[in-house]
Amino acid sequence: MTKPAAPAPAALSPGLRRFLYGTAATTGAAILVVEILGAKLLSPYVGTSHFVWTAQIAVTLVSLAVGYWFGGCLVDRSQNLRRLYTCILLAGVYLAGTVPFTAKVAFACLQFPLAVGSLLASLFLFFVPLTLLATVGPFVIRVLTSAVADVGGTVGRLSAVSTLGSVLGTVLIGYVLVPFLPNSVTMFATAGVLMALAVLYFLVWRNAGESLNGPVVLLALGVFLGWAGVRADARPPTSDMTEVERRNSNFGMLQVFETFGGARRYYLNDYLTQNTYDPEAKQSVSLFTYGLHGFARVYTREIKDVLCIGMGVGIVPMQFAREGANVDVVEINGAVVEVARAHFDLEPEKLNLTIGDGRQFVNAATKQYDAVILDAFLGDSSPSHLMTQEAFAAMRRVLRPDGVLVINCFGEFEAGADYFTASLDKTLKSVFGTVRIHASGNGNVFFVATPAKALTAHRTLDFETMHPTVRQQARDAHEGIKTTHPASGIVLTDDFNPVEFHDAKNREQFRRQLAFSMRPK
Repeated sequence: MTKPAAPAPAALSPGLRRFLYGTAATTGAAILVVEILGAKLLSPYVGTSHFVWTAQIAVTLVSLAVGYWFGGCLVDRSQNLRRLYTCILLAGVYLAGTVPFTAKVAFACLQFPLAVGSLLASLFLFFVPLTLLATVGPFVIRVLTSAVADVGGTVGRLSAVSTLGSVLGTVLIGYVLVPFLPNSVTMFATAGVLMALAVLYFLVWRNAGESLNGPVVLLALGVFLGWAGVRADARPPTSDMTEVERRNSNFGMLQVFETFGGARRYYLNDYLTQNTYDPEAKQSVSLFTYGLHGFARVYTREIKDVLCIGMGVGIVPMQFAREGANVDVVEINGAVVEVARAHFDLEPEKLNLTIGDGRQFVNAATKQYDAVILDAFLGDSSPSHLMTQEAFAAMRRVLRPDGVLVINCFGEFEAGADYFTASLDKTLKSVFGTVRIHASGNGNVFFVATPAKALTAHRTLDFETMHPTVRQQARDAHEGIKTTHPASGIVLTDDFNPVEFHDAKNREQFRRQLAFSMRPK
């Protein structure tokens, strides 16, 4: 026989009713914060491809479905609110635990293909807490409903309150929390709010004789886990480094590390090294900076006007500016400017700097350039909207007839692994008169394109001015002219750009290399 439902509790006080609506709003906000923040926490390890977001959204939706079912079953057995707030407290403790364990879980999941690994990581880290938070809706609806005639109004009000909470959570995570707080701190704070909400219920509305020992122990555990994770997150990747700056932004957490003695300085975005700098020599130790600047010089007679799409820490734009060129720079992440000024000798007053999207800037531009440098690069790939036929047509429009477009990327040339490089080659050739590819053999690939019918080398790379550690790589890139297989790849358009899918294996491999290179030692 089915066990009959327990009788409803005594009439709810006005204060408790308001608290229940507040609970619905708070948990609705927390669900959206966790969904978005979860992808941010995993991005340094598994990237930001559509696979990652698909996994995160799928896990969130499955969690909601299971949580709604579980919450309904739970409240049908007993309307004791202690059950509900225990679920919320457990969700907070679990989320606090994700702070120290995200890296461990992510590294374990890197052994799987990207689509599978990202799904497994999201499941392990976020399925349980999101499921527990989803119990709030059906549980509170049942508790607040005193008669069948009231169901519609109760469901409507509660759904509205929960949705508004979700909207608030989305706005907070996008415009306040991510730009100004480390992701680990934001997750710990979210967990803290949930734990505080549950403990407040136990303090104010628990029944006579109910113990606080369990909630207090769980609260202490959550605080310990979250605090340990935040402290671990602040540690440098190796023992011979010290962190000299950290700031969050809309486009990832920015960090600057320096080796003891100051021989090397590293710029990291979401834990991934983006540039290496020798502060004494005032030179980059990264090949791509010399390739972007050098190949533009090699294939143009003179550079008076240059456009840099993507600033990084300003190494390439400053090279052109110090040579007397007029340099326009468009950079989407304004937070990097002060980091580059403070630690990488950027002089923004010598550049015409615009904070915004590169595609939007080029579409509106009327100026003509001798060279366009495309280095909007983060982690394992460039933004797809800058790598299409339409985007390149806009870049060609702002180039002088003998000007050049120089692109930095990563790619392979072996048949079966060359989808991205072959597609980029075909896409550029559909727009430009001539395309040439230089590669060093270590993954760095430089595409040079011009509207002209021929690409003339006016000089060679100036190897003697380069940092000694990259000279041989630069020689290899200069001599390493590559071709792609005609049967590979497609012309990429705004409407159809499946590079992430077809190039997933290469990006998985490169992502693993990046992730394991920053694993604390």
